[in-house]
Formats: sequence, structure tokens, C-alpha cells
Amino acid sequence: MDIAGQDINSSAHMRIGIDDTDSPAGMCTTYLGAVLADRLSDSGMTVCETFLIRLNPNVIYKTRGNAAICLDVIGDANTAFCMACDIVEELADFSCEDTNPGVVVSEDALPPAFYQKAVSDFCEISEAIALLEESDALFRGYKNGRGLIGAVAAVSSFLEDKTSEILTYRRPECLGSPRIVDRKSLFLAEQETYPHTWDTVDRRNDIVVCVPHTPDPVLYGIRGVSGEWVLRARMMVVSEDPEREHIFTTNQGTDAHMVAGSPGALEPGRSYFVRGRVSTAPVTRNGGHVSFLLSDTRSSVRCMAYEPTKGFRDIIRLLCPGDEVVVAGSFKGGSINLEKIGVISIVSRTERKAPLCVSCGRRMTSAGKGQGYKCRTCGAREQEPDLVCITRELKPGWYEVPPSARRHLAKPLCRGNPDLEKYGTG
Repeated sequence: MDIAGQDINSSAHMRIGIDDTDSPAGMCTTYLGAVLADRLSDSGMTVCETFLIRLNPNVIYKTRGNAAICLDVIGDANTAFCMACDIVEELADFSCEDTNPGVVVSEDALPPAFYQKAVSDFCEISEAIALLEESDALFRGYKNGRGLIGAVAAVSSFLEDKTSEILTYRRPECLGSPRIVDRKSLFLAEQETYPHTWDTVDRRNDIVVCVPHTPDPVLYGIRGVSGEWVLRARMMVVSEDPEREHIFTTNQGTDAHMVAGSPGALEPGRSYFVRGRVSTAPVTRNGGHVSFLLSDTRSSVRCMAYEPTKGFRDIIRLLCPGDEVVVAGSFKGGSINLEKIGVISIVSRTERKAPLCVSCGRRMTSAGKGQGYKCRTCGAREQEPDLVCITRELKPGWYEVPPSARRHLAKPLCRGNPDLEKYGTG
């Protein structure tokens, strides 16, 4: 169905939100946003800023990264709305059953609570439409109108923390062919600009991260602290000539999807920081996945480090029952899928060893079952073993999954560590 809001006629400051124009087979909502920004500018409007807004990564209806776009524009709202609808009708992949675009143009600020819910929880189409009908916004939902959720969330977004991403897009004649991006130049760009940019490559696992493998127009994208830094990195990259490029302000790398939780009060499809104590030794399961139980005084929850997290699993294997930690990740299938972990404190570990002979200074040997220990040199005896403290390799601090396994919204530690003290004791 098509859903259209009331008509408005003005030339003023507005926000344009668009979502759900892509599909697994192609297109990209950010590309549509970049093209629209250029067309709006060419028409005489002022595009003040463009936003790439990632929403709850656990939503089942998302295509790839669950991203909506928002354009902050000065101009005529009716004209902008018509241009936005035209470009959606021109570029969106309507052949896909799950592609249901939404377009919103609003001069008035929409409540940021809708964005906050959309990035950390789940919203219904009816909620988005009810909010739009209460406002003076122009809107249209194509097919079942699900894209209105993301479009409203993008328009209502308020970013207390924000980063930047420069996205380059392929020329139409290159679509469908292998992307040509020089690998060495990407590693150099990361080397020269990290930590001001991140996730261009995964150095430890020797993986290029910023070049997609999906059939969409994106050639590559570089994330960083500001437009200046991502542009500096982009200038070092050697690649096929792009059709266009665009710098977005975004909520990527901010942990905007995370909320505080406790082991016994987690809802599926939401992402949490949870504090507690490790209550079982980590176990490596089939496929290389590592799991352990995290507990507070009332309940427990399973935490999982999956095989794609690579060396992060080695950190998890170092945990011991009694260690106090804060875990971060999404709750799905009864488990927290780990994105990072903060080690608050570690317990002391001991092992039993044969006692030292006081006279000879050498380790005694077993004298037989239930008969204690005996020194082979002087014959001295002891009944109890020595308890020797084992040096733990794990140290307090934060640990994260590698760039190749990181979600768009997850805040990399190079941007600063979360405050362990803000989470309640387990």
C-alpha cells in the first residue's frame, strides 16, 4: 500500500529520512542518499549534513547493516519530498519482496525517543505512522510501508556521540564485476591514520574489512572520528575510479545499540552490557565456538564467542570461575553473543604440587596412595601437598572482537574504553 501524509508548502529547514530501498541482490540506501543529496544541491537547495543511521542490528527484516539515511536540508519541503519519492521509485529494488521503502520529510523535530527505541529495541509500522500523523510531516510508505520505521528513526535521531564514514560508489558499468581496490594501499591507509580511522583492515588476521563482497554499488568505505580523517585515509587508497563519493555523519562505532542489563532480565534481540562473575570454566564446542556462564546473585546467562571472532576466543578461554567481568553483546537464542568483554578483577589460581623437602630442597614424590609424600634423597615425609599460586595470563581491562567480526554500531576500544564502574555489581 502507499501511505501519504498531508501537504505542506514552505521553504525552510527540514530533515529527509529514507529507509529500506536495498535488497540482498543489490542497491544501497546510502547510495540513494548520496545521489539525492547531489540532486537537491543541483536544484538550489542547501544540504547541510547527511547522516547514516544504523538501527538495531538484530532486526530480522534488515537486509545487511540495517541503515537508514537522513538529510538535513534547507529548501522547499514539497519539492524535496517529490524529489525523494522520485529517486526511491527510480533506484529502489522493488523486485525484492522484503524491500518496502519509506520516505519522510519533516520541518519539525520528531521525538528522539523513537530513534532510541529503534536503535536498541523494536518498533512497529503502526508506531511510525501514528507519530507521523501527529506531526506535519510529509511521508510515503511503499508496499507494506516498513521502511517508514527507519525513515522516522533517522529523522528523529539525536547523536550524542557520532563518527564519520566516507563511502565511494562504483560506476554503473563496473557493477557485477570484481572490485578493484589495491590491498596494500588499504593497509597503508590504516597504518597512517589509525586510531583516527579504524576497521579499514584487520591486521592480525590479514583481512580487508572495508571492501564489501555484496552486489551493491559500494566500492569501499572508511570509518573514522571526522570527515577530515576519513578523507585523509581515502586519498591514500588506490582503486578503480568511483562514480561518486560521500561523507556521512553516523552513529557507527558508538555502542548506541547497547543498554544495561542483568543475567536474569534480558530480552531477545536486544544488546546489553551485563556485569557478573564467571561461574563455569570456558568450554570450546564444535565449530570452535567458546562459551561460559555468567552469573549474578540470582541467575545466570550463557555467553558465546563464535568462531569468526578468531583470537578473541583465546581471551575468553583464559577466564576462570570467580572472575568479575562486564560482557557486551546481543542476546539471541538464550545466549549473549559477545562483542567485547571488560575484566574487572581476576581470582587467584593455585595448583597442588608435591611438597619441597626442607632438608634437601627438592620436590618429594608420592609415597603411594593415601601415604603422602617421601623424599628420595633423605627419606623425609610430608602428608599434604604444597598449594602453588599460578600466574594468570589474563589481566584486568577491556578486550574486543577483531575488526573483521565487529558490528557497525560496536564502539572500538581505540575510541576509548567503557566505564566499568557505571554497571551495577553482579
